[in-house]
Amino acid sequence: MDKKAVDKHSGADFPIGKLTILLAVLQEHEWRKAIEQQLTEGGYRFTIGRVGAMDLIKVVAAIETAAKNNQIIDGESYREVHAIYHAIIEAIQSVGRGVVQFGDILRTVGLTFSIVRGKMSGAVNHEGEWIGVCVYGTIGAPKKGFEHEAIGFGFNHI
Repeated sequence: MDKKAVDKHSGADFPIGKLTILLAVLQEHEWRKAIEQQLTEGGYRFTIGRVGAMDLIKVVAAIETAAKNNQIIDGESYREVHAIYHAIIEAIQSVGRGVVQFGDILRTVGLTFSIVRGKMSGAVNHEGEWIGVCVYGTIGAPKKGFEHEAIGFGFNHI
């Protein structure tokens, strides 16, 4: 699917949240290029990555580090670090069904994550920038075949 097909299908450009979710879910799909093109043309900053762990702290650290290393946030700005932290926790709560502990109860995650930062479009003109975090992958017992798919999304203003 090319960008024209994405635009035709949606009726308009996708909002930042939907783009964040699509970027994570379509990471291995050819449609990813159309999403990345729309993000680039929209002036968004974005990155994608992967993390697998039984420890929540490692998941949070991997996503936050990717945001800093890819200049999505300024690691020296408390406001920006705080915004990404809340978006990460919100996304992980969805994956853990509200329980943000993994290894303590013998669960592990294997996640693809996306981070998108930019203006939020819509009926209301919102000030400043927003940051979206989507995590998509598997959660379950640390044994092959004992996991299932899960997705989480977090969104916060900067």
